[in-house]
Amino acid sequence: MEEKKVYIIFTDTGTLFTKLIKLYTKKPLNHVSISFDKQLTNIFSFGRKRPYNPFIGGFVRERIAEGLFKKARCEIYSYSLTEVEYQQMQTKVRQIEANKELYKYNFLGLIAIMLKYKLKRKNAFFCSQFVATILHEKKGIIEKCPSQCTPQDLLAVNNLELVYKGKLILYPQQESKKMVEHDYSFGKTMIYKSPDFS
Repeated sequence: MEEKKVYIIFTDTGTLFTKLIKLYTKKPLNHVSISFDKQLTNIFSFGRKRPYNPFIGGFVRERIAEGLFKKARCEIYSYSLTEVEYQQMQTKVRQIEANKELYKYNFLGLIAIMLKYKLKRKNAFFCSQFVATILHEKKGIIEKCPSQCTPQDLLAVNNLELVYKGKLILYPQQESKKMVEHDYSFGKTMIYKSPDFS
Protein backbone atom coordinates (compact mmCIF):
# COMPACT_ATOMS: atom_id res chain seq x y z
CA MET A 1 0.00 0.00 0.00
CA GLU A 2 1.30 3.44 -0.96
CA GLU A 3 2.66 5.61 1.85
CA LYS A 4 1.15 9.07 2.27
CA LYS A 5 2.29 12.09 4.25
CA VAL A 6 0.62 14.91 6.11
CA TYR A 7 2.46 18.15 6.81
CA ILE A 8 2.31 19.90 10.17
CA ILE A 9 3.22 23.58 10.09
CA PHE A 10 4.36 25.33 13.28
CA THR A 11 4.57 29.12 13.05
CA ASP A 12 5.36 32.33 14.91
CA THR A 13 3.47 35.23 13.37
CA GLY A 14 4.87 37.82 15.75
CA THR A 15 1.51 39.33 16.71
CA LEU A 16 0.77 40.77 20.14
CA PHE A 17 -1.53 37.83 20.88
CA THR A 18 1.22 35.40 19.95
CA LYS A 19 3.70 37.27 22.14
CA LEU A 20 1.31 36.99 25.09
CA ILE A 21 0.98 33.24 24.53
CA LYS A 22 4.76 32.98 24.27
CA LEU A 23 5.08 34.54 27.72
CA TYR A 24 3.18 31.53 29.05
CA THR A 25 4.67 28.75 26.90
CA LYS A 26 8.26 30.07 26.76
CA LYS A 27 8.38 28.46 23.29
CA PRO A 28 9.05 30.17 19.93
CA LEU A 29 6.30 28.51 17.83
CA ASN A 30 2.76 28.75 19.12
CA HIS A 31 0.46 28.28 16.14
CA VAL A 32 0.01 25.00 14.27
CA SER A 33 -1.74 24.01 11.04
CA ILE A 34 -2.03 20.93 8.85
CA SER A 35 -1.78 20.28 5.11
CA PHE A 36 -2.13 17.20 2.95
CA ASP A 37 0.32 18.11 0.20
CA LYS A 38 3.99 19.04 0.21
CA GLN A 39 3.33 22.26 -1.69
CA LEU A 40 1.05 23.41 1.16
CA THR A 41 -1.57 24.38 -1.40
CA ASN A 42 -4.27 23.99 1.24
CA ILE A 43 -3.42 24.72 4.89
CA PHE A 44 -6.07 24.18 7.57
CA SER A 45 -6.32 25.36 11.15
CA PHE A 46 -8.37 27.26 13.70
CA GLY A 47 -7.37 30.87 14.01
CA ARG A 48 -8.27 34.40 13.02
CA LYS A 49 -10.90 34.89 10.36
CA ARG A 50 -9.74 38.50 10.07
CA PRO A 51 -5.96 39.10 10.13
CA TYR A 52 -5.98 42.01 12.56
CA ASN A 53 -8.73 40.89 14.93
CA PRO A 54 -7.73 38.05 17.28
CA PHE A 55 -11.23 37.82 18.76
CA ILE A 56 -13.05 36.66 15.63
CA GLY A 57 -11.87 33.12 14.99
CA GLY A 58 -12.86 29.70 13.74
CA PHE A 59 -12.02 27.21 11.00
CA VAL A 60 -9.66 28.83 8.50
CA ARG A 61 -7.74 28.04 5.35
CA GLU A 62 -4.35 29.69 5.51
CA ARG A 63 -2.06 30.64 2.66
CA ILE A 64 1.71 31.01 2.77
CA ALA A 65 1.97 34.48 1.23
CA GLU A 66 -1.13 36.07 2.76
CA GLY A 67 -2.13 37.80 5.98
CA LEU A 68 -0.09 37.09 9.09
CA PHE A 69 1.90 34.36 7.33
CA LYS A 70 3.77 36.91 5.19
CA LYS A 71 6.29 37.52 7.98
CA ALA A 72 5.94 34.25 9.89
CA ARG A 73 8.84 32.02 10.85
CA CYS A 74 8.13 28.31 10.79
CA GLU A 75 9.12 24.70 11.15
CA ILE A 76 7.40 22.23 8.83
CA TYR A 77 7.32 18.50 9.56
CA SER A 78 5.95 15.53 7.67
CA TYR A 79 4.36 12.44 9.15
CA SER A 80 3.96 9.19 7.21
CA LEU A 81 0.60 7.42 7.03
CA THR A 82 -1.14 4.60 5.26
CA GLU A 83 -3.57 5.47 2.47
CA VAL A 84 -6.51 4.63 4.77
CA GLU A 85 -5.26 6.86 7.61
CA TYR A 86 -4.58 9.69 5.16
CA GLN A 87 -8.10 9.47 3.73
CA GLN A 88 -9.62 9.35 7.22
CA MET A 89 -7.83 12.55 8.17
CA GLN A 90 -8.93 14.30 4.99
CA THR A 91 -12.51 13.20 5.59
CA LYS A 92 -12.43 14.63 9.12
CA VAL A 93 -11.24 18.01 7.81
CA ARG A 94 -13.91 18.00 5.10
CA GLN A 95 -16.60 17.28 7.68
CA ILE A 96 -15.49 20.19 9.87
CA GLU A 97 -15.16 22.55 6.93
CA ALA A 98 -18.61 21.61 5.63
CA ASN A 99 -20.06 22.68 8.99
CA LYS A 100 -17.60 25.47 9.78
CA GLU A 101 -20.34 27.94 10.69
CA LEU A 102 -21.13 25.68 13.68
CA TYR A 103 -17.58 25.86 15.05
CA LYS A 104 -16.01 28.51 17.26
CA TYR A 105 -12.48 29.37 18.31
CA ASN A 106 -11.91 27.82 21.73
CA PHE A 107 -10.63 30.76 23.82
CA LEU A 108 -11.97 29.13 26.99
CA GLY A 109 -10.01 25.99 26.15
CA LEU A 110 -6.78 28.00 25.99
CA ILE A 111 -7.44 29.48 29.40
CA ALA A 112 -8.29 26.03 30.77
CA ILE A 113 -4.93 24.64 29.61
CA MET A 114 -3.12 27.51 31.32
CA LEU A 115 -5.03 26.75 34.50
CA LYS A 116 -4.39 23.01 34.07
CA TYR A 117 -8.13 22.39 33.96
CA LYS A 118 -9.66 19.76 31.68
CA LEU A 119 -12.41 21.41 29.68
CA LYS A 120 -14.25 19.75 26.81
CA ARG A 121 -16.41 21.94 24.61
CA LYS A 122 -18.55 20.88 21.69
CA ASN A 123 -17.76 22.43 18.31
CA ALA A 124 -14.91 24.60 19.57
CA PHE A 125 -11.20 24.28 18.78
CA PHE A 126 -7.97 26.17 19.21
CA CYS A 127 -5.27 25.45 16.62
CA SER A 128 -3.39 22.59 18.30
CA GLN A 129 -6.63 21.00 19.49
CA PHE A 130 -7.87 20.96 15.89
CA VAL A 131 -4.66 19.48 14.49
CA ALA A 132 -4.53 16.91 17.30
CA THR A 133 -8.14 15.95 16.53
CA ILE A 134 -7.25 15.34 12.88
CA LEU A 135 -4.10 13.38 13.74
CA HIS A 136 -6.12 11.37 16.26
CA GLU A 137 -7.65 9.56 13.28
CA LYS A 138 -4.47 7.47 13.44
CA LYS A 139 -4.74 5.48 16.64
CA GLY A 140 -1.92 5.85 19.13
CA ILE A 141 -0.22 8.86 17.56
CA ILE A 142 -1.15 11.15 20.46
CA GLU A 143 -1.63 9.99 24.02
CA LYS A 144 -3.21 13.19 25.32
CA CYS A 145 -6.81 14.18 24.80
CA PRO A 146 -6.83 16.66 21.86
CA SER A 147 -8.42 19.34 24.07
CA GLN A 148 -5.26 19.24 26.21
CA CYS A 149 -2.75 19.33 23.35
CA THR A 150 -0.46 22.30 22.85
CA PRO A 151 1.75 22.92 19.80
CA GLN A 152 4.66 21.65 21.91
CA ASP A 153 2.83 18.35 22.46
CA LEU A 154 2.49 17.97 18.70
CA LEU A 155 6.17 18.78 18.18
CA ALA A 156 6.93 15.85 20.49
CA VAL A 157 5.05 13.32 18.33
CA ASN A 158 7.32 10.40 17.42
CA ASN A 159 8.56 10.01 13.86
CA LEU A 160 8.03 13.60 12.74
CA GLU A 161 10.47 14.44 9.96
CA LEU A 162 11.70 18.03 9.61
CA VAL A 163 11.06 19.29 6.08
CA TYR A 164 11.88 23.00 6.37
CA LYS A 165 12.82 25.67 8.91
CA GLY A 166 12.91 29.40 8.27
CA LYS A 167 10.66 32.10 6.85
CA LEU A 168 7.41 30.55 5.70
CA ILE A 169 7.16 32.78 2.64
CA LEU A 170 10.49 31.31 1.42
CA TYR A 171 9.32 27.69 1.72
CA PRO A 172 10.87 26.10 -1.39
CA GLN A 173 8.06 23.64 -2.22
CA GLN A 174 5.39 26.26 -2.93
CA GLU A 175 3.12 25.84 -5.93
CA SER A 176 3.50 28.30 -8.76
CA LYS A 177 1.08 31.21 -8.39
CA LYS A 178 -0.44 30.08 -11.69
CA MET A 179 -1.58 26.84 -10.11
CA VAL A 180 -5.23 26.78 -9.15
CA GLU A 181 -6.18 25.85 -5.59
CA HIS A 182 -7.55 22.34 -5.54
CA ASP A 183 -11.17 21.73 -4.66
CA TYR A 184 -11.48 20.70 -1.04
CA SER A 185 -15.23 20.88 -0.68
CA PHE A 186 -17.18 18.34 1.31
CA GLY A 187 -18.50 15.54 -0.86
CA LYS A 188 -16.17 16.26 -3.76
CA THR A 189 -13.11 14.32 -4.82
CA MET A 190 -9.85 15.96 -3.81
CA ILE A 191 -7.17 15.97 -6.46
CA TYR A 192 -3.75 17.36 -5.83
CA LYS A 193 -1.42 18.32 -8.65
CA SER A 194 1.59 16.72 -7.16
CA PRO A 195 4.81 16.31 -8.66
CA ASP A 196 -4.31 32.44 13.86
CA PHE A 197 -3.59 31.36 17.94
CA SER A 198 -1.86 33.69 15.47
